[in-house]
Amino acid sequence: MKVTEHIEQAKGKTLFSFEIIPPKKGKSIQELYNNIDPLMEFQPPFIDVTTSREEHVYVKKQGLLEQKITRMRPGTLGICAALKHKYQTDTVPHVLCGGFTKEETEYLLVDCQYLGIDNVMALRGDTMSHQKYFEATDGGHLYAKDLVAQIHDLNAGKYLHDVLEVDHRANFCIGVAGYPEKHLEAPSLQTDLKRLKEKVDAGADYIVTQMFFDNQKYFEFVAAAKEAGIHVPIIPGIKPLAIQKHLQLLPQVFKIDLPEALINAVESCKDNAQVREVGIDWAIEQSRELLQAGVPVLHYYSMGKSSNIKKIASELF
Repeated sequence: MKVTEHIEQAKGKTLFSFEIIPPKKGKSIQELYNNIDPLMEFQPPFIDVTTSREEHVYVKKQGLLEQKITRMRPGTLGICAALKHKYQTDTVPHVLCGGFTKEETEYLLVDCQYLGIDNVMALRGDTMSHQKYFEATDGGHLYAKDLVAQIHDLNAGKYLHDVLEVDHRANFCIGVAGYPEKHLEAPSLQTDLKRLKEKVDAGADYIVTQMFFDNQKYFEFVAAAKEAGIHVPIIPGIKPLAIQKHLQLLPQVFKIDLPEALINAVESCKDNAQVREVGIDWAIEQSRELLQAGVPVLHYYSMGKSSNIKKIASELF
């Protein structure tokens, strides 16, 4: 079932969902199951599964270091199929511009269709560590809006090199990312909203926001998006703080602001165990306010761990 259909059938009730990261190569999927199992009591209608782009690694060969390209966390589609089979819930694989050609994207989408996966999250992806700016893969997309357009075309039976008379068309529900505090590369929030509108106009069906810690930023973002002509569901993305280093790491990586009250609470903690409890309490209060505002879904970035998400959900659902 599509994410938008889940939202419609909920008739105003806020749903619970979360995002997981595939395990690294060589790791068992059982650890992932162990972290998902405690969250299934809250009946998530869908689970997002991230995709990691390629990375450069250095391999010693004849005494010299040779640069190689690898993917440390492959298996997004396999995990989606496994979760769909094990839990009988919808899964949302993340599809990236970065690291993939248009042909590879088409093959992935065809496989998703065969597996009965109805939803995809279309993202540009991150810049590689050695790049100053994002660069498109040779034969790939530079912008998420073009990836959205490719998926939308596939829904209409338009493949890359043919328009096919098909007896069973793809019908993907397409999610995209939104940034309440603007994308780190955008010159302004208004410009970023224009880019978001382009993704919706290209065929995006819903939006999931980047993490934020001040709900007012989300409410203002939703109002500004509507003013810009964006009328698809906007799902808030929530991440509970877990370690003290998040005070520096999250603003640096995601270019977001943390509220002073949260900063002060974390700085007063003696260790990361206390920080984790502060993060849980903040996320609960943040979620309660969003719940009262009638958001369609509360979507949690779990980073593969579930104990803090379970504590939060237990207070809300």
